[in-house]
Amino acid sequence: MRRMWPDDYAFLLNNAEEVEIDVLPTVKDMISPSQTITRKALKAVISQQDFEKIWPLAEARYRLNGRFSGKAITLITNNPHYRSWHPSDGGSVESVSDSGKPYTTHYVVVHFLLDDVRETVDA
Repeated sequence: MRRMWPDDYAFLLNNAEEVEIDVLPTVKDMISPSQTITRKALKAVISQQDFEKIWPLAEARYRLNGRFSGKAITLITNNPHYRSWHPSDGGSVESVSDSGKPYTTHYVVVHFLLDDVRETVDA
């Protein structure tokens, strides 16, 4: 099934950074335990409020448009294989609203697995 990343949340990936993560293999993997598996990922810092909105999208694969067209992402949340890349504290920023009231915006560092999407085309 093709699921597209919701356009409403496309802005969350605007400042995402492409990174590589090294995952330790599990017992089921057919490689030596001393080797690691390298995966491409997107690292993004988003507000806690936005993270709570996209939480239901976690652990499912979504295709992307725009600068990441031809790619698909999966939000890492609680998969034990990716424990080091679970959402973490991204700090907070103190600000003052236009009305003069101080407020705090909390941020979360999240990682999305990043995969190439290959389409089959009928000739």
